[in-house]
Amino acid sequence: MSDAKTRPTPADVTAFLDAKAEPARRAEADQLLALMRRVTGYEPQMWGPSIVGFGQYHYRYESGREGNAPLVGFSPRKTDWSIYLVAGAEAPEHAALMQRLGKHKMGKACLSVKRLSDIDLGVLEELVRGSVAEIQKRYP
Repeated sequence: MSDAKTRPTPADVTAFLDAKAEPARRAEADQLLALMRRVTGYEPQMWGPSIVGFGQYHYRYESGREGNAPLVGFSPRKTDWSIYLVAGAEAPEHAALMQRLGKHKMGKACLSVKRLSDIDLGVLEELVRGSVAEIQKRYP
């Protein structure tokens, strides 16, 4: 089994964001930093070369694969923000939140938005809060 490439690093979060985002997107990064700090109570840390993560948990799958991952996180991509959280699509309240969120795409654990102004940040905060709770329930 290969080692996970996404691990905590000592890289500076502020320097990474300053280098990756032009001023308007840098301001959005500050909004995401504040939201995730508030919800998780953790300070941001770089995970691998491009993910800003908050907190961490240890997972172990039935297949035997295991590792550590941030509770939540985000990454500035060329055209959008990747926001990493656990989708709780089976929960009716999650589906209702996703409908209220605004313009987005959702993968298994990656929410993509072009601009934070395209979404309701209050709903995003609820999604982040729910994701943290779900991870803590699955991996106590």
